[in-house]
Amino acid sequence: MQFLRWVFNLLLILSFLDIFSENISQTTALAPAVCSAADRASLLGFKARILKDTTDILSSWTGPDCCDGGWEGVQCNPVTGRVTGLQLQRNDKDSDIYMRGTLSPYLGNLHFLEIMVISGMKHITGRIPESFSNLTHLSQLVLEDNSLGGNIPPGLGHLALLQTLSLNGNHLRGQIPSTLGSFKNLMQITVARNLLTGPVPLTFKSLQNLQYLDLSYNLLSSTIPEFVGQFKNLTFIDLSNNQFTGQIPASLFSLVNLLDLSLSNNKLTGNIPDQIGSLKSLTSLQLSANQLTGHIPLSISRLQNLWYLNLSRNGLSDPLPGTISNGIPSLLSIDLSYNNFSLGTVPNWIRSRQLSDVHLAGCKLKGTLPSFAKPDSLSSIDLSDNYFTDGISNFFTNMSSLQKVKLANNQLKFDVSEIKFPAGVSLIDLHSNQIVGPLSRIINNRTSRFLEVFDVSRNQISGGIPEFTEGMSLKVLNIASNKISGHIPGSISNLIELERLDTSRNHITGTIPSSLGLLLKLEWLDLSINGLTGGIPNSLLQIADLRHASFRANLLCGEIPQGRPFNIFPPAAYAHNNCLCGKPLPPCRG
Repeated sequence: MQFLRWVFNLLLILSFLDIFSENISQTTALAPAVCSAADRASLLGFKARILKDTTDILSSWTGPDCCDGGWEGVQCNPVTGRVTGLQLQRNDKDSDIYMRGTLSPYLGNLHFLEIMVISGMKHITGRIPESFSNLTHLSQLVLEDNSLGGNIPPGLGHLALLQTLSLNGNHLRGQIPSTLGSFKNLMQITVARNLLTGPVPLTFKSLQNLQYLDLSYNLLSSTIPEFVGQFKNLTFIDLSNNQFTGQIPASLFSLVNLLDLSLSNNKLTGNIPDQIGSLKSLTSLQLSANQLTGHIPLSISRLQNLWYLNLSRNGLSDPLPGTISNGIPSLLSIDLSYNNFSLGTVPNWIRSRQLSDVHLAGCKLKGTLPSFAKPDSLSSIDLSDNYFTDGISNFFTNMSSLQKVKLANNQLKFDVSEIKFPAGVSLIDLHSNQIVGPLSRIINNRTSRFLEVFDVSRNQISGGIPEFTEGMSLKVLNIASNKISGHIPGSISNLIELERLDTSRNHITGTIPSSLGLLLKLEWLDLSINGLTGGIPNSLLQIADLRHASFRANLLCGEIPQGRPFNIFPPAAYAHNNCLCGKPLPPCRG
C-alpha cells in the first residue's frame, strides 16, 4: 500500500513537472526575440557617422536590445529579432531640426531590412553607399530631402523586390543608371529636385507596373520617350523643369488612368496633340513655359474631370476653342498668360464660372476691369501686363476669398482711397500703373495681418511711410519710384519676416533707423536715390543673410560698416553720397 502511494506521488510530481515545462516552453515562445547583435552593430555604425542630431531620435538608441521598442524608428521581426524597418523621418521645415553626417555603409548589413526611410534630415551629406545593393529584401527606399551627392549607385538595380524608390531633394549628379530599369515590381520612382543629366534610360520601358513617375527639377535632356505611353497603370507624371526637347509624344494620351500630367518648363515644340481629349481621368494639366505653338485643341473640352489647366508662357494663338464654353465642367483654375492671344476682353465662359484662379496676364485685354459672376470663389487673380484703364473701385466687391491679386503694368488710374481689399489678402502687386494717394490707405491694420507681398512701385503714391505694428507678415515691401516723402519709421523693426525692402527713387529724408538691423531675414535692401542723411548704422551688420544693398545717391556721410557683407559690396552701392568712406571706398581720414 505504501509502495502504491509512493508510485502515485511520483506520477503526480512528473505530471506537475511536465505541465511546468510546457508553460515555460509557451512563455519562451511568446517572448519577443532579442535584437540580432549584427543588426544592432549596423545601427550603431550609422549612429557613429551622425555627428550632430538635433532631432533627438538617436538619443533613444541605447541599451542592448534594439527591438524592445525603445529605439525610435527601428522595427523588428518579433520572432527572429532581425531589423526589418528603419524610418527616420522629419517633415518639419524648422531649420534647427536636422541630422548632420553621412550614411554609414554598415546599413548595407541589415540583410532583412524591408523599409528604409531617412527623410528630411537636411544635412546628411556624402554618397549613397554601394553596400545598399545588398539589401535584397528592401521594398521601400526613401532618402528624400537630405544633402546627398555623387551618382545614384547602379547597384541599386539589384533590389528585385523594390516597389518605391524616392531620392527627391538631394544633390545627386550624373545620369540615371540604366540598371534602375530592372525593377519588375517598381510602382513609384521619384528623383526630383536633384542635378541629374542625360536622357531617360531606355531600360525604363520594362517598368510596366509603374504608377508614379517624378523626374522634375533636374537637368534631364533629349526627347520624352514614347515608351512612357506603355505604362498603363500610370496616374502621375511630372517631367517639369528639365531640358526635354521635341514634341509631346502621342503615346502619352493612351494613359487612360492618368490623373496628373506636368511637362512645364522644358523646351518642347510643336502643337498640343488633339488626342489630349482621350485622357478621361485627367485632373491637372501643366504645359507652361515651353515653345508650343498653334491653337488649343477642341478636344480639351472633353476633359470632364480637369480642374487645373496651365498653358501659360508658350506661343499659342487665337482663337480659343468655342467648345470650352460648355466643356471642362470641373475647371477651377486656369492660366493662359503670356501666349500670343489677343483676347480683348475676358471671355464670358471664364467670367461666368465659379473659379478659384484666373490668370490672364499678357493676353492683350483692354477696357475696364472685368466683373465676375461668382466673385466670392476667387482666391487668385493675375491680369498683369494688359491694357486696362480707368478705376478699380468696385473690382474687389464680394471677393471675400481673395488671397493674391496682380494688376501690374496696366494703365489703371485711381486713388488708393477707393480700394477696399479683402481682409485675407496675402499678395498685392499693382506696380507700373498710375495710382495716386497715400500709402497708409493700403497698409493698415485691416489689410496687413496676412499681407506678405506688397508692390506698388512705379506709381504716383504720395505721403509718408506708415507706422508698422507688431504681428505683420510682410516678406516683400516694394514702394520704389513713387513720390513718398518723410522718414523711415523706427517701427519698421516690427516687420520681422521681411526679406526684401525697396524704397528707392522717392523723396525720403531723415536718417536710416538703427532698428533696421533687427530685420534678420532681410536679403535685399535698396534705399538709393532719396535724401537720407547721417551714416549707415553698424546695427545692420546683424543681418547675416543680406545679399544685395544699395545706398547710392543720398546725402550719407561717415564710415561704412566694416564687416561682411558691407565692406565687400561694390563701390557703386555707395556712390554719389556726401562723404561715405571705408572699404570698399577709400579709407576715412581722421
